[in-house]
Formats: sequence, structure tokens, C-alpha cells
Amino acid sequence: MTTADRSAFGDDTQSLKVARTIDTGFFWLTAFFALAIAGILLWIVYELFTIAWPAIQKFGLEFLTSSRWNPVENIYGALPQIYGTIISSIIALLVAVPLGVGVAIFLSEDFLPSKVVTPIAFLIELLAAVPSVVYGLWGIFVFIPFITPFLDFIHTTLGWIPIFSTPPSSRAMIHAGLVLAIMISPIIISISRDTLASLPPQLRQGSLALGATRWETILQVLIPAGLSGIIGSIMLALGRALGETMAAAMLIGNANKISISWFDPASTIASLIANQFAEASGLQVSSLLYAGLVLMLLTLAVNVLAEIIVSRFQEVE
Repeated sequence: MTTADRSAFGDDTQSLKVARTIDTGFFWLTAFFALAIAGILLWIVYELFTIAWPAIQKFGLEFLTSSRWNPVENIYGALPQIYGTIISSIIALLVAVPLGVGVAIFLSEDFLPSKVVTPIAFLIELLAAVPSVVYGLWGIFVFIPFITPFLDFIHTTLGWIPIFSTPPSSRAMIHAGLVLAIMISPIIISISRDTLASLPPQLRQGSLALGATRWETILQVLIPAGLSGIIGSIMLALGRALGETMAAAMLIGNANKISISWFDPASTIASLIANQFAEASGLQVSSLLYAGLVLMLLTLAVNVLAEIIVSRFQEVE
């Protein structure tokens, strides 16, 4: 081996050592950040639990089943807020899921030329960046006046249905749910569109070659193939709807009651905390943090459920 060969071999060995050192450093750095994220989550839960402990100790699980919220008498129950959080999110999903999946199909299946699809997709993604307080203001000054005649018509014609049984209030569950639907639609559209666009083209080509129509291909081949991604997008959107604060606080009416009618005012956990935390003290602060802990557990349950559902569909695929 010549001197030049030895030199080149030594340089290669040194480069391998440097590369291994960088790989090792990168591994431990990313592992540290991953553990730090988990640690931050546990820290948040611990702090919430610590501050909420007086309320947990005093009210226990009755906090989840009681409808009374009286700061004067220091009696607190969050059932109306839990109910409002869940129902407003369900309303949002009932509107956003068919709308979001439909638009995703429209944008991913060549119904329009790409030069038209690209700006539409960009504008839809911009909707996700609009602050929630702006949605709230838009809802108050534009959306509610626009939709009130339609809600009056629904109440007049379908008032025998319990969820439409009362005249629509100026602020109501339905207003918050519909605006939440607009807010979470970009999440469903973007992720579902990416899922459908990333499917192998052989699926479309094979289905069409066997004589299927475009819609048979979409409904019977593409959507089942991309179902895990679509369901994942729905679960992420649900998590956003459950935790939304400002828009819900501005539109839902903040009434501490449970009503089966969607046209009545209601309240959510996030809107309760936003409205009362600034002036709260003592046991009320603990109760608000107890409600926040319940909301966090609800969101965590949604994310865990999403992981289970997505993994199940991936196994089936």
C-alpha cells in the first residue's frame, strides 16, 4: 500500500468516525427532545391536577354530574359545559366531515385543471391560519344575521323535532357548532386530499380498466384505501373542535344549562374558563382547572381513539 493509499484510507476512517459521532449525537439529541415533550405533557397534567386538587377533593366525581355553578356559594358542577363541548363538536363534525371529504375528493380527482386547483387548495389552507377571535367576530356580525332566517324556517317546519323545538336565540349552540365546522374543515380537507393524492395510481387505473365508473372507483376503491388517513383527519379536527375557546365563547351564549334544543344558548368547558378565570379566586380557580383537566382528558381520549382506529384500518389494508 502506497503512502497515498494509506492517507486516503486514514481520511476515510476519520470520515466514518465523524459520521458515527454525528449520528450518535443526533440520536441522543432527538431522544432528549422526545422525552422532553413527554415530560412537558406530564408536567402540565401534574400542575393542573395539583391546582385542581381542592375541587377534586371537595366535589369528586359529582363535579361531572352536577349542573350547578355558583361562585357565591362555592358550589361547582361542569355537566352543562361537558355536554355543550361534546354536542357543539358533534354538530361541527356532522357538517365538516361530508363537506371536507367531498371537497378533498373534488380537489384530488382531476375535476378541475391543476392551475385552478392549486389556488383553491392554498386558500382553503389559509382558512386554518385565521385566528379564532376573527371567526367569532365574523360569526356575530355576518354569519348569525345571514343564517337566522334559515333557522327560523327550520324551527317553523321542523319544530316537532326536539333539537329544533325552540325559537333560535341570538347566541346558540347551533351558531357555535356551524362556525366550528368552518374552522375544522380545512384540517379534514388538507389531510384527506393528501391521503387520496398519495394513493398508488394503479388503484385508479386498475379499477377503470375493469369497467368501473369514476364514482365507483372513488367510492369503492379510493376512499376505502385511504380510510385510515381520512379518519385520522376527522379525529384531529374533533380535537380542535373540543378545545376551541374564543369562537365558542363569543357565539354559544354561555348559558349554564342543558337543553336538548340546538337553538338554545349553551356553554363549553373552554368558554367557561375563558369567561371566568380572570376574576376567579380560591375554590373557583380549582374548579376551573378541574374542568380544564376534564377537557384535557377528553382530548387525550380522542387522540388515543384516533390512533387505535387508524392502526386498525392500517392492519386491514
